[in-house]
Amino acid sequence: MEYKSTYGKDGKKPGKYPIEVKEQAVEMYNSCRGEFGSNMRAAEHVAELLGIGSYDTVVKWVRQAEVDGGSRPGVTTSEQEEIRRLKRENAELKRANGILRAASAFFAAELDRPQTK
Repeated sequence: MEYKSTYGKDGKKPGKYPIEVKEQAVEMYNSCRGEFGSNMRAAEHVAELLGIGSYDTVVKWVRQAEVDGGSRPGVTTSEQEEIRRLKRENAELKRANGILRAASAFFAAELDRPQTK
């Protein structure tokens, strides 16, 4: 059985929607939200036009774009990517340390055994 990774060469998992669709949705939302009585209705309209499953998805993209643009507090996309990368690196280092600990314990036990010829 062959294992197929769902992650790209850059280590990122591909999203359901391409970046271009997200950017277009945010742009459409920002341009049409004044025409609707509420932000939710504007997000619903954009989601319907672009064939996005839920207006919540559009709202999430808009909020993240605001964070990335500096108009809303929070963790930017690049910071999130860096955190994910560091977490993966940390997990790998912990795994390597565990292997090294086990190996050093094995070799220490070998050195403590009496030598027989």
